[in-house]
Amino acid sequence: MAVKREHIGEAKNGEPVYAYHLTNRAGMSVVVLNLGATLRDIIVPAKDGTFVDVCLGQADLAGYYKNPGNLGAVIGPVANRTANARYVIDGKEHTLPVNENGVNNLHSDDEVYGFQRKVWDAAETDNGVTFSISVPDGELDCPGNREVSVTYSLSEENELKLHYHATSDQNTGLNLTNHVYFNLRGHDSGKITDHVMQLFASHYLPVHPGGIPTGELAPVAGTPFDFTMPKEIGKEIDADIEQLKIVKGGYDHNYCVDGADGTLREIAVTTCPTTGITMHTLSDLPGVQFYAGNNLVLAKAKGGASYSKHDAFCLETQYFPNSLNEQGFEKPVFGPGRELDTTTVYRFD
Repeated sequence: MAVKREHIGEAKNGEPVYAYHLTNRAGMSVVVLNLGATLRDIIVPAKDGTFVDVCLGQADLAGYYKNPGNLGAVIGPVANRTANARYVIDGKEHTLPVNENGVNNLHSDDEVYGFQRKVWDAAETDNGVTFSISVPDGELDCPGNREVSVTYSLSEENELKLHYHATSDQNTGLNLTNHVYFNLRGHDSGKITDHVMQLFASHYLPVHPGGIPTGELAPVAGTPFDFTMPKEIGKEIDADIEQLKIVKGGYDHNYCVDGADGTLREIAVTTCPTTGITMHTLSDLPGVQFYAGNNLVLAKAKGGASYSKHDAFCLETQYFPNSLNEQGFEKPVFGPGRELDTTTVYRFD
C-alpha cells in the first residue's frame, strides 16, 4: 500500500492544503484532501480492465473553498436537517444558522465553522490517513470541547473505509457523514438512473416540505421507495407522488436500516450495468440518506465536466435527520459517558 502527500495550494486562511494519494496493488486509488477531509477521487477497475473515477468533484482547489453541494466532504457537527435550526440538550437550547427554507438548518454551516469548511490536521498511516480537528466549546453554539477524527483507509480488497471518532467534555450533538457523490459509470458520464440499487431497509422517513421528517417510519412496500429488491434508480423516480415532488423530483430521504444494532452490516448494493462496477455500502449506523442528486448543478467540474440533476447518487450513512429534536429517533448526543465511534465502508467489485 502506498500513501503519497502532494501540496496543492493554500486555503483561504493561508493554511496549506494537501492531497493524499492512496493506492493498492490492484490499482485502485483514492485521493483525499485535508480541506474538509474531502474525498476528491475514487478510481476503481471496470469489467473491461480500464479504471474509472466514480467520485464527482470540483474543478480545482478554489472550487472546494465554497463547494456547493459539499462534494466529498465530511459534514458536521450536525449533518442533514435540523428543524427550526435549533435543538435542546440538557435543558439548554442551542441554535444553528438558518440556511434552508428560511427556517431550518442543513449541514450545520456552509460558511466557516462547518467541519466541511475546516482545514484538518493529518497523519499518515500504513494504508491511509487520519484527519483530526479540535473544536472549542461554543463554536456554532454547540456545547463541549470536542476532539474529532476521521480515518480513511484503503485495503487490498478494494475497500475504502471511513472511521469516525469523537470525544467531548460536555454532552453535545454529533451526527457526522460524508457527502460523496457517486456515478459508477464515471463522474463525467451523465445520468445514474440506469444504476441498479438494493437497499436493505423496509422503512423510510417521509418528510414535510423542506425535508424535515414527519416522525413516521413508513413502510416502503408498495411505494416507489421500495428498493428491498434490486431496481433501477430511475424506474419510479418520476412517480406522481407528493413525497418525490417536495424534494425537487427524486429521492432525498432517510432509509431506516433493517436490523441496525450498532454492528457493521451491508446496507446497500449498487451496480452500473455499463462498467460492471458494483459498490457495496456497509455501516453500523441506523440510517442512510439516499439522495439522487435532485439539486445537482455544477457548470465547471473536475476534468472539464459539468454536472446536472440525477448525474450522481449519495448514500450518506447517519443518525436520522432532525434526531436531536424528534423524540422517537435515537439521539446522536455524545459526551463524557459516550464517545462517537462509527465506521462506513464502500467496497468495489
